[in-house]
Amino acid sequence: MVAAPAVLFVALLGGLLVNAATRRTLLFSLLDTDVLLAVLVGNVIVLVYRLIAIVDAYRRTAVLNAWRGTADHRLGRPRVRLHPLSLAGLIAVILVASGVHGAVAYYDLTAYDLLRTVTSSPDGATPSPSPRPSPASTGTGEPSPSATPAPPDERVNILLLGVDRRPQERTFNTDTMIVVSIDPRTRQIAMFSLPRDTVDVPLPRDWPAYSYYGGKYPAKINSLWTRATGAASLFPFPDGQRGPEALKGALGTLYGIDIPWYVEVDFEGFRQVVDTLGGVTVRVDLPVQDDHYPQEFGRGATRLYIPATIQHMSGDAALAYARSRHGSNDFDRAQRQQSVILALREQADIPTILLRLPELVATLKSALRTDIPTSRLPELASLAEAVGFDHVRSLVFAPRQFGRDTINDPRGYVIIPNLTAIRRAVKEVFSFDPELESSRQAIAAEGATVRVLNGSGITGQAGAVGDYLIYRGFDAVIPSTNGGRASRQDYATTVVTVYNGAEADLTESVKLLEELFGVAAVLEDDPNVKVDIVLITGTATPKLKVP
Repeated sequence: MVAAPAVLFVALLGGLLVNAATRRTLLFSLLDTDVLLAVLVGNVIVLVYRLIAIVDAYRRTAVLNAWRGTADHRLGRPRVRLHPLSLAGLIAVILVASGVHGAVAYYDLTAYDLLRTVTSSPDGATPSPSPRPSPASTGTGEPSPSATPAPPDERVNILLLGVDRRPQERTFNTDTMIVVSIDPRTRQIAMFSLPRDTVDVPLPRDWPAYSYYGGKYPAKINSLWTRATGAASLFPFPDGQRGPEALKGALGTLYGIDIPWYVEVDFEGFRQVVDTLGGVTVRVDLPVQDDHYPQEFGRGATRLYIPATIQHMSGDAALAYARSRHGSNDFDRAQRQQSVILALREQADIPTILLRLPELVATLKSALRTDIPTSRLPELASLAEAVGFDHVRSLVFAPRQFGRDTINDPRGYVIIPNLTAIRRAVKEVFSFDPELESSRQAIAAEGATVRVLNGSGITGQAGAVGDYLIYRGFDAVIPSTNGGRASRQDYATTVVTVYNGAEADLTESVKLLEELFGVAAVLEDDPNVKVDIVLITGTATPKLKVP
């Protein structure tokens, strides 16, 4: 009778574990600290129950053996003798049973300690809901971040941060900023990377920082965390949460989406995680050559070369591959970062994690921080398991499609974002036309600069054409001088003129312009023209409109 409940419990658990979906559900549920505490309490109760059952079985067996050993079977309780060998067997059974429960308790407490540590604020305090701007207060025409997580049928957005933390130099820069966006309905996933040199990122209107900075953060975005941490009067968030809340709010306003949570890992922690998992295999599409890759602790620079091939990388190699920026650009760098993250996700398996759990937990406790509530982790883990990582939409908001870069700025090399193009891309990321997107990328890669002039006198025509060309990937501008009008206003058809041999490098761009406007491009040489292409509209110019 004592063993009956245990048998029923084991039978029930075995039935549940037969189903793979149920196994995943049970596994993901262990990401909740409340569930882990319940498991710990249940584990102790079951252990006590089993010990009682073991001792009871031993006692009953000893009594039966004593009865059998009584020659005349006289009435009365026989004397029970405890033999050293049987006692040793009892102790062995107790130790084995306790060992299993001890292992369960160890993994349970380890997971609990890890979750409590990584979901704490940088100062060690558990995050609590903090004031966030209201949707109508950003002044951008887009919803602002909200403290309430998105409903299950809406996008789930999480900000991934790679931090360059150098205590000896008092440096804390968020050099890697990737927003992972998941659509639960279609099970699609997208990744948005913002270059660290981006400036003039808009701020929510009801922050004091909005008025102080004139509506947008003027410095490079990778410095916002540090700036917000030391400016409590400008960023109305609790201590320990001011940096991440400022970044989530600013990027949410830039993208026009809600970003309720973040995950932060420093570069040293990233290196250790990769090594703990046994390395990561990455397909290097383009070789990486950096003659000035910085060494640790400010020890100067070294030459880095990573050939284009499939290779298994250590933590140091993976970090160098993701961080190197000399000899390439922010677009390439952000793509490499995304590819390493996806490779880690695909290659991390449960057996490897369990075998190296102590080392992995120690690394994650020191390197990882997040404000995702532990009660939401099972749901998010289940969602991450369901989405298709084979077709990830990858966007890097780099020039020229999503902004312009310049070195002629008092702030140094900076990237000024194109808010319209960025927000449109974020909005359409899960409903895109593959052919259109391929064309956009090809046009943006060629980087053609197009000056659009109004040659018909039709009000707003040049502006509409310019907006459409930007939508298609061109770097199109309408000069402010003379209202963007051409030298005369009686053009009947569109005129596309390509200057100074630019057509050799702009084959896709010229071809698309000829198709859009139904004309043949004119080739001219004029050293005074500083753009690649001049487009003059006419009365017969098609009415092109951004969807």
